[in-house]
Amino acid sequence: LHTAQLGGNQDTALVRRRISADDGRSWGEPHTMIEPGPDYGVFVRQPPVVTPDGLWLLPGFRCVTPKQGKWVGDADISEVHVSADQGRSWTSHAVQESTGCVHMSIVPTDGGYAGFFRSRWADSIYVSRSADGLTWSAPVPTELPNNNSSIQALALADGRLAMVFNASSVADATGRRLGLYDDIGEEDEAPAAPASEGRTAFWGTPRAPMTLALSADGGRTWPDRRDLDTGDGFCMTNNSKDKLNREYSYPSIAQTNDGMLHIAYTYFRRAIKYVRVKPEWVKH
Repeated sequence: LHTAQLGGNQDTALVRRRISADDGRSWGEPHTMIEPGPDYGVFVRQPPVVTPDGLWLLPGFRCVTPKQGKWVGDADISEVHVSADQGRSWTSHAVQESTGCVHMSIVPTDGGYAGFFRSRWADSIYVSRSADGLTWSAPVPTELPNNNSSIQALALADGRLAMVFNASSVADATGRRLGLYDDIGEEDEAPAAPASEGRTAFWGTPRAPMTLALSADGGRTWPDRRDLDTGDGFCMTNNSKDKLNREYSYPSIAQTNDGMLHIAYTYFRRAIKYVRVKPEWVKH
């Protein structure tokens, strides 16, 4: 599953799929799976979750077109796309009161599911809960910071939850960008949308350190945390060609049968960095 969009306009995004029948060695042609709406794009970042009764839960969000100017993320809202036929068709279920909460990462917990969110406000990681994966509570802040950059959560074999994220927030920012694509410089593009009357997306908070945290109570508290990578996380530009961008971002995490955690993330927008640790490493 992946998105496609026109330039830096996430409000034109759609979701496509390609299918492999040989364990990923080769892939079929891309097909559009979820179309954008008349005033929003559809974006996905996290993998789907399969419920015990076979439903596919694909977290996503709508990139809402502003009334004037380019998309900057001020009005993005989350939804869960649900399929009962292994991805052939989908219905969308809105996450109530989720403006500014995106990149929803769904994990199973006792009695249901938890969904963790990146915050456009660059304040905290947020969490929503659901008994069935279809109806979700309004997201509320967790104790973990967020910098308006992506996260990923994982349910471990022993029942704990793991989270990979940047342990920084707007409080650590030394500057602010107009938007994620403000240095593309396309002459035919509209300027970034002017500040709205409500809350506005904050871009430019350092994307570092890259941190691993563990929770033993379904994500209510995260007492165990350790940095995987440290640096200044400078991301006031996307320029990686001249090595100006120094962010760690967009982490992914998986656990293998031997208990090891496998983590990958963007390294300075020039490479993908891979780290392997035991869960116990976090406490040392």
